[in-house]
Amino acid sequence: MANFTRVVWIVLDSVGIGELPDAADYGDVGRTTLGHIAESRPLALPNLLRLGLANIAPLAHLAPATSPMGAYGKGVTHSPGKDTTTGHWEMAGVWLDQAFPTYPHGFPSAVIAEFEKQIGRGTLGNKPASGTEIIKELGEQHVQTGKPIVYTSGDSVFQIAAHEEVIPIAELYGMCEMARKLLDGPHRVGRVIARPFAGGTGHFARTTRRHDYAVDPPKPMLLDVLAERGVPVFGIGKIHDIYNGRGVEKYVTTAGNADGMAKLTAGLQERKSGLIFCNLVDFDMLYGHRKDVEGFAQSLEEFDRLLEPFLALLGASDLLIITADHGCDPDSRWPTTDHSREYVPILAYSPGSGAAVNLGVRHTLADMGQSVAETFGGKILHGKSFLSEISKPSATSAS
Repeated sequence: MANFTRVVWIVLDSVGIGELPDAADYGDVGRTTLGHIAESRPLALPNLLRLGLANIAPLAHLAPATSPMGAYGKGVTHSPGKDTTTGHWEMAGVWLDQAFPTYPHGFPSAVIAEFEKQIGRGTLGNKPASGTEIIKELGEQHVQTGKPIVYTSGDSVFQIAAHEEVIPIAELYGMCEMARKLLDGPHRVGRVIARPFAGGTGHFARTTRRHDYAVDPPKPMLLDVLAERGVPVFGIGKIHDIYNGRGVEKYVTTAGNADGMAKLTAGLQERKSGLIFCNLVDFDMLYGHRKDVEGFAQSLEEFDRLLEPFLALLGASDLLIITADHGCDPDSRWPTTDHSREYVPILAYSPGSGAAVNLGVRHTLADMGQSVAETFGGKILHGKSFLSEISKPSATSAS
């Protein structure tokens, strides 16, 4: 088995690759994020194709590689749900017995009343909405009244939007911390999210100082196991928030996918061992939820361009895993802006290992986490490692 000393794990947020068998339970029959984006026009994704992306499932205008550089397959979300917390927790070996609660009609009046009591002011909204649309709708009223905007989505989230000049960032974060403590028991949502924005009327725009307050994941999970073994974990993007900082030695936030890749490259140059764990959120936040097929396509092409020089930096003892946490099909045939219940692509590559390995259908996202755990001599509760399948030395490294 190859002796990997460093793992780079990149989550392309929302980049699903086709409906799961239980998609009907979620109203997601026919949804396929990558499938519909590929149908929209030819995509320039030469590096993802070399890794085996089009070998996972048929994608319009994209030809499968004759001999992919790495291993390829797709993963099933075993847990109920289709959100960030569910997907990332399962990657780390945590299975949920039931999905986090969602609020298609807004939060119960008793929950909102108690929240307003704790923050000492009223609120606006309390309904499912697009984050950009609700600040267009209620931003001016918020500025005039000082009342924060509370909203949710198809995911298990309690989101609080506030203008940075009306409710300062520290105060907004404090409100989120109050909400996080309040939302427990039957209302234990997956995440409370601070959504600050700025600008004048008609030109409101969300800022980069978003902050997520996730439920604390149960023990043990992958990052706990790595911490116990002294394996350093560097989180990029919202990784720290998703796991409440557990097992994350150091982290940085990002201002977008390009910034995330720049920080990933810097991390690769600075950290010679351990796990570098990165979430790239633009696909989800800027394009999936906004039903922007062309923007999603361009973002995929941007990632592919940035991937090429990154691949050249990897050495024989490095393992790269590229995956997603769920789908968010932006195709207009589905009016919803919610996530979609989809398979996630799995690409695994190392310059020191054999290529063209078909990993097939992995029956839980925890297979990836188990592979990472095994790399560093550990084990998590769920998942079957595919490390032995991808660890045959390549002809280049063996010579």
